[in-house]
Amino acid sequence: MRVTVLLFGRLHDLAGLRELECEVPREAAVSAVWQAVTGRFPAVAPYARSVSAAVNAEFVKMTTAVDEGDEVAFLPPVAGG
Repeated sequence: MRVTVLLFGRLHDLAGLRELECEVPREAAVSAVWQAVTGRFPAVAPYARSVSAAVNAEFVKMTTAVDEGDEVAFLPPVAGG
């Protein structure tokens, strides 16, 4: 199935794009989408332990299931002051 992936912050910088389409198996979780992204852009892989995810603009766990046509966003940790 196809999902839209949005990359923010440093992930966007490392991948060189903000949005992409990914094919993942039916009944896939957000973690499978992350694996598809890291397979295509290995430079983002080090963020695996700290990245936040959202599906259709709602923050979720990596174990959350995704459906055909979902929008999955990955956000690196944010620091500021």
